Amino acid sequence: MHDFKDVLDKVGEVGVVDEVVQSLARVSGLPGAKVGEMIVFETGEMGQVSALLAEQVEVLVFARTSVRVGTRVTRTNEPLKIPVGEAMLGKLVDGLGRGGDGVEMRNVDVTPEGITTRRKVNKPMETGVTVVDLLVPIGWGQRELVMGDRKTGKTHLILQAILTQARLGQVCIYTVVGKDKAEIKKSQEFFVKHGVAKNVITVATSSNDSLGEIFKCPYTAMTIAEYFKDKGRNVLVVFDDMTAHAKFYRELALLARRFPGRDSYPGDIFHVHSRLMERAGNFEKGAITCLPVIDTVAGDMTGYIQTNLMSMTDGHIYFDSNLYFAGRRPA
Repeated sequence: MHDFKDVLDKVGEVGVVDEVVQSLARVSGLPGAKVGEMIVFETGEMGQVSALLAEQVEVLVFARTSVRVGTRVTRTNEPLKIPVGEAMLGKLVDGLGRGGDGVEMRNVDVTPEGITTRRKVNKPMETGVTVVDLLVPIGWGQRELVMGDRKTGKTHLILQAILTQARLGQVCIYTVVGKDKAEIKKSQEFFVKHGVAKNVITVATSSNDSLGEIFKCPYTAMTIAEYFKDKGRNVLVVFDDMTAHAKFYRELALLARRFPGRDSYPGDIFHVHSRLMERAGNFEKGAITCLPVIDTVAGDMTGYIQTNLMSMTDGHIYFDSNLYFAGRRPA
């Protein structure tokens, strides 16, 4: 946590909030600001520079309450970092990694590792669902998209995969993006009930959290996964779900007055998701297996976000609503 006065004395630049639109603030008076740099408000809130305008700086605010026009701000000259560490195992943390007792600070926005440090996928990862393990086996370091209509058993599959790997002693990270608190609590109770909570980290944001925190939630989870990967551990990361993440980012982009593209999503939505997916893989020290979840509407796989994620991942598991309602499990 940065103190406003200490940071101001260190950097020497102070700006003023000119305009506020929900989780976005436009600030003047920070000529040295850089995209991705952390911002501190005099009221204690934190933010991140999301764009540089002609005379202002656009800041993504990580606070549930809106900042006031006229509030003084300063920049930290540092990128967004979160605390990570072994103590996070068994904990529920927010979209910025708070609450996990981490001791090492890591950058959230990093460039994915190149091909020279990657290895072939040669070791299977069991999900505990026989039909998946036999017909569409997943390997450590793969990215496998789990897609289907709402209420067709997607969450059951990913919870079973987490349960299977956590029992084998692997690190599992369950990422909840903008869901109800009741669903978050239910998943926590599931892990405790089956005795695997000690190997599971839940990174959760509810629909009540700020847009900025919800947007950063999957990147926080991937940063935590990279910490354990660098320690030589294999990590399973689940993103539940990326449809909601895309919608929240679309809301942010429209509030920022960016030109809308297909289905009103901003033009960089592919980059936003691909730079996250590319951080998974099989590396020299360990592997990160990624299972992003995405909703379809009436079984339509040709949607914009759906086809984007299908092109980023190594394959996909599709849940058919007709089979599900006919009583076939998994569908």
